[in-house]
Amino acid sequence: MRILGIETSCDETSAAVVEETGDAGKPWATRSNVIASQVPIHREWGGVVPELASRQHIRDICGVVERALGDAETAWSGLGAVAVTQGPGLIGSLLVGVSFAKAAAAAARLPIVAVHHLAGHIESLVLENGEIPLPAVVLVVSGGHTSLYLVSEPGEYRLLSRTRDDAAGEAYDKVAKLLGLGYPGGPVIDRLATHGNDRAVPLPTTRLTHADRNAPQLKGDLDFSFSGLKTAVLRYVRDREARQIRLSEQEIADICASFQRVVVNALIDRLFDAARRCQAKSIGIAGGVSANSRLRAELQEHGRPREIPTFLPGLQLSTDNAAMIAAAGLRKFRAGMTAPLDFNADAALAL
Repeated sequence: MRILGIETSCDETSAAVVEETGDAGKPWATRSNVIASQVPIHREWGGVVPELASRQHIRDICGVVERALGDAETAWSGLGAVAVTQGPGLIGSLLVGVSFAKAAAAAARLPIVAVHHLAGHIESLVLENGEIPLPAVVLVVSGGHTSLYLVSEPGEYRLLSRTRDDAAGEAYDKVAKLLGLGYPGGPVIDRLATHGNDRAVPLPTTRLTHADRNAPQLKGDLDFSFSGLKTAVLRYVRDREARQIRLSEQEIADICASFQRVVVNALIDRLFDAARRCQAKSIGIAGGVSANSRLRAELQEHGRPREIPTFLPGLQLSTDNAAMIAAAGLRKFRAGMTAPLDFNADAALAL
């Protein structure tokens, strides 16, 4: 069976065709995965502008889907279902994908599967690596999300912790903007950090000890917080400006390296702490920030002495893409979970 996935939650318009392989170890294979990025559009604004994003999705969606079907050498009649991101995300962007998917499914008389965006990121690990040992603890980390999930059974995700304020990727973007490095911030900070001293700038780390009043069901000591770190970088830069000291290229690299060290240490520390508590048999990291070179290296370095398997998606599956949505859609479809045509996009959809 082949399924068409559609992803429009933020600033990438993506469509993909994923098929079942019949292999219990690696159940899915990607036939195509087309991504139209809007980064050049939003770069001049220093971040994603929701209205511009939704308008560009409208311009791109038909061509992206046609390209995905063509690359997969698949006609509409060769599909078994359509999967689409229902949420969370920017509501205008989500509505473009949901509306297109519902119209296409109705016209082609195909069942439709509504997919949670973060479930797609988690299933990107399976799409890349095959079924991973369960229970697993997965860190989903991107520009909009930083959360830990326990995957006890295929398709079952339980939230363990989340960020109290900025997501890690959001903090990267804000620090990059502060340093005049442009948007998106993650890749450029990662690149400059390799030339810097990660101990040159003293920056704080945050360890929470109490439950979040907005999520009292969570213990809270595994939660993340990056707002204070971002503010510390801001104060350091303003102090240099107040003393009329221009930041050199080396000092900017040092700031990037020091900032990245604190972020990665916080992510890895909580991840392995959660794995120990849950007696996990494997660990994974998914989402846009999983492409970060230091995070990938630290994951493997910490996993090796603990003799616990660690999993990452390939770089193309790290950022938002429709292949992961198709994979999560196949998981739900085989569990008998389809959606009625009157379902709606949900910007704050819970997993």
